[in-house]
Amino acid sequence: MEGSGDTAVHCAVTIIGKDRPGIVAGAAEVLYRLGCNIEDSSSTMLGGEFAMILIVSREKPFSKSRLLEEFKTFGESMQVSVFVRTLARSEIRHEALAGELCMVSVYGSDRPGIVYRVTKELADRNINISDMNTKLVGTDENPVYVMMLEAVLPDGMEIEDVSRLLEKLKKELNVEIGVRSVTPVSL
Repeated sequence: MEGSGDTAVHCAVTIIGKDRPGIVAGAAEVLYRLGCNIEDSSSTMLGGEFAMILIVSREKPFSKSRLLEEFKTFGESMQVSVFVRTLARSEIRHEALAGELCMVSVYGSDRPGIVYRVTKELADRNINISDMNTKLVGTDENPVYVMMLEAVLPDGMEIEDVSRLLEKLKKELNVEIGVRSVTPVSL
């Protein structure tokens, strides 16, 4: 991968602010102009706020201060905050997650404790959550809480095992919980 190894500087870039069109394109333009490679990224909108995190690399010499300086005008014009953290060599990982990948979906009446109870149940069984999204949908009179988890199962655990272990919790929380396998696609 271009920009990887001992000859590159790796940074985590976090961008947050009121959602508006052009944030992703503007950030990508800054990184492109600098010759940075976007190695990993994730973005979402939370309650009208936009949040994005990117792992970027660039051949040395390069510095966090230069990256922040280049993002200064962008941040001011888009009214977003930009944070940069240089990653140590030990923090740079390009490994595939081991184990079977699954999606856990939870739907039910909004109430405190859903995220905690489901994620604690998974953590207690050494199931690694690699991605999580939650949303409140429906109406003010009838809000529905939706949680989607991407999880990596430990060796020896099957999708059916996860479904069974969440069955009791499904009844306790009065929610619908579904678990399905995510089949990787080879390119």
